Amino acid sequence: MPALPATSVANLRDLGGLPLGAGRAVHPGLVLRSAQLDRLDPAEPAVAGLGIRTVVDLRTEVERGDRPDRLPAGARLLVADVLADHLAVSGLPPAARLKELLTDPALAEEYLGGGQVREAFARTYRAFVSSDSGRASYRALLTELGAPGAGPLLFHCTAGKDRTGWAATVVLSLLGADEETVRAEYLSVNTAVRQAFAPMIEGFTAQGGDPDLALDMIGVVPEYLAAALDEVEVRHGSMEKYVREGLGVPDEVTERIRERLTVEAG
Repeated sequence: MPALPATSVANLRDLGGLPLGAGRAVHPGLVLRSAQLDRLDPAEPAVAGLGIRTVVDLRTEVERGDRPDRLPAGARLLVADVLADHLAVSGLPPAARLKELLTDPALAEEYLGGGQVREAFARTYRAFVSSDSGRASYRALLTELGAPGAGPLLFHCTAGKDRTGWAATVVLSLLGADEETVRAEYLSVNTAVRQAFAPMIEGFTAQGGDPDLALDMIGVVPEYLAAALDEVEVRHGSMEKYVREGLGVPDEVTERIRERLTVEAG
């Protein structure tokens, strides 16, 4: 799924058009994802033409304070801090520390070297599913998507890959996308994220940082997603029960999401 050609926001994507089986697809223009919006130009045609009504910011308080969102014209902001609980328990997790870690190879090696990086991201992905703040945040997102009269909605974190990637996985799974489509959509951000972080990766390696460690920090890999999916399976048995019981989203909201966000495939 290629990124939309916006210059003022990285990793901007429309889930619309993705196949859902049975001759259905995701409705274009209603659910979008991106990286942070601190440089967004509301007047840029590629942004203004989307008509975004709601922005859901999945970042921590520190991230929001450092780089506040600039909103599309007429949009309202909903804060849904996925990692608030995980932060309180374990300190700022790597998904929320990318820029700090990429400027300090010694710090990155200390916290994430020697194979620790993938384990750290796997723990974070499990927290998306099981922590109170994770459940509250993804419940808020789905509630917005299923609200009567809802318009185009964009959700994002910092790089638009981890917290945002799990949000896309939940939405697509609810809509009936198969495992291959969900996984392909999740992995499709790698090119855009590497482009956005290329200067920082070059600086990291120039200071002696491990390039493989840098790529594991800024990219997404199948085992990160697998950790969250396993957490769903172990705790709830299915995505449907995770949404109903884990997130507390009523069935009527889920049905409205499906009605709004699916169309006949073209």
